Amino acid sequence: MSKWFFINICLLLFVLWKISTGHIGIHIVFGALGLFFFLYNWTRHAVFSTIRSDISRERKIKYANLSKKVLPFHKYTGTAALLFIIVHASIVLSLFGFQIHNGKLMSGILAGITLAILVLTGWIRWWRTTYKIRLIHWGLGFALFVLVLLHVII
Repeated sequence: MSKWFFINICLLLFVLWKISTGHIGIHIVFGALGLFFFLYNWTRHAVFSTIRSDISRERKIKYANLSKKVLPFHKYTGTAALLFIIVHASIVLSLFGFQIHNGKLMSGILAGITLAILVLTGWIRWWRTTYKIRLIHWGLGFALFVLVLLHVII
């Protein structure tokens, strides 16, 4: 598999470790669900990276067919991730309020905005696929991964 698959696994394990060692509030449950749906979609990037790597043709076909089976759910899992994150953010803001100097809150807000634009470009790609929209969608996926990583670490 590609390095992205292992990076995704490391992030998932780190989040599971952080959840298991701390207090589990309802806001953390919704945030984790949103993250899991995002990572499910982001793992498709790892599959595509593997397909583009130097592996046998048979394995490339196997991964491509697997990715093709998952594709119809991609938009809906991204939308579900956004809905879980909206609930997560609503609960966090009601519990802790808006604190502009709180790094975790600000990284979460930036990640939420990025996720909303990412889902929007994903649905736009469903209606009209262009190279520019595809690059924006792909770039937003990278940006969201970095913002989520920052949000989890802080």
